[in-house]
Amino acid sequence: MDRHTTTHHHTNPDGAPPSAAEGPAALDARGGPDRVRCRQLLRGDRGSVTAELVLATPLLLLMLLAIVQFATWSHATHIAQAAASQGLAALRTQDGDPPDCAAAARTVLDQLAGGPLTGAEVDCVRDATTATVRVDGAVTPVIPLVNLPVRGDAAGPVERFVPDLTGG
Repeated sequence: MDRHTTTHHHTNPDGAPPSAAEGPAALDARGGPDRVRCRQLLRGDRGSVTAELVLATPLLLLMLLAIVQFATWSHATHIAQAAASQGLAALRTQDGDPPDCAAAARTVLDQLAGGPLTGAEVDCVRDATTATVRVDGAVTPVIPLVNLPVRGDAAGPVERFVPDLTGG
């Protein structure tokens, strides 16, 4: 008879099958060659889940921190852009000047940039026809040693009185 088709019946010395109270050790001790082979195959996988978790967990945490860092950078960029736009609105008026621009931009930065945007600098330039505002800063780092720059730019024509020369 072929050993692969043989059915193994395990019994106690009194002829009864092993009980659940005797536990799996009693069944393993009386296991046939198929059970021994199965145990040998499974023994090589011991600890593999732990090794996989040791490798995967830090990678997952780093990915999560990278997502938070990107969201923080995006928020800081919007704050810098809002400050530059507010500064431009003050600078391009007919009587606007760079100190007014810087004050308007600083007001927005003071209100919004308490966390994500650090070291913000405002640069306001106005000539006869154009006003330009630039807000530079850095993102508060979520991942150590990652320093991302932030810039917000706004430019537009200045308001000025142009006399009507057509006479009409």
